[in-house]
Amino acid sequence: MELPVDERLLVGLEGADDAGVFRLDADRALVQTVDFFTPMVDDPFIFGQVAAANAFSDVYAMGGMPLTAMNLVAFPVSTLDKAILKEILKGGLDKIREAGAVLAGGHSIIDREIKYGLAVTGEVHPDRFWSNHGARAGDILLLTKPLGNGILATALKSGFITEKEISPALEWMVQLNILPPEDDNCRQSWRDQVHACTDVTGFGLIGHLYEMIADGRVGALVETHRVPLLERAEELCSLGMVPGGGHRNRDHFGRYLLGEDLADPLLRDLLFDPQTSGGLLLAVAPDEVDAVILAFNREGRGCWPIGHFSDRDPGRIMLI
Repeated sequence: MELPVDERLLVGLEGADDAGVFRLDADRALVQTVDFFTPMVDDPFIFGQVAAANAFSDVYAMGGMPLTAMNLVAFPVSTLDKAILKEILKGGLDKIREAGAVLAGGHSIIDREIKYGLAVTGEVHPDRFWSNHGARAGDILLLTKPLGNGILATALKSGFITEKEISPALEWMVQLNILPPEDDNCRQSWRDQVHACTDVTGFGLIGHLYEMIADGRVGALVETHRVPLLERAEELCSLGMVPGGGHRNRDHFGRYLLGEDLADPLLRDLLFDPQTSGGLLLAVAPDEVDAVILAFNREGRGCWPIGHFSDRDPGRIMLI
């Protein structure tokens, strides 16, 4: 299929980026994305929050600011109480408001299975958007949320843990990846030190990190012991609570790994865990990494250095 070509389309289908970017004029570009999925928890309000946070994440991963959101809903109206749907939509609206966006409408269909998400439109300067490629040798790799929520969700579905026990993971999942504000007193914005960004979702950390180096210009090194993990994630992984998506991620992206024998097997498996509303992965200039970490920490958000990019083994990921 021939991809559409338009000089106003700054980011389209060609690079597996998180969202499209369309230039309006010299100072404004639209960021557009859509995402929805089935429930991973029984609480409909929390499900709505998580699904909305997950959709907004793609705009933040491009360096954008959300403007509007539209609901996408599939619901079995003949078999489930509409009060459940109302709670889902309330959860989504809660996150839309927190993001500073406006609910502009939506679309619903009757389906046998619940599905919910958002189509989101955001704004970014056409010269300052981020992409999932662009990392440079020497850049530090940062992660803004701990891993493991796919494993915990699998344990919950298996009845191995309760919804109360997964609540710490849900607190991270409902957290928006809102970008810290720029400091007007600084000579240079921390955002200008970010050379590439993506968010960690269904392909796990390894899959999305590979997308950052797939053009073969640089390789990446991950210090597995520095990767933040959710409470009980390692324990439950050792008990076999690995979702099917984790196995598929390893089958597909495992070929790009080096040094598997150097990494703890459990930590390695957690890097393939598919995440729902996961954190951002950022490639940041080494001289400014402390400023970026401080910017996130100042807003009460996590931000951990977990590795770096280098000229060595381009297109491959080394685990140590």
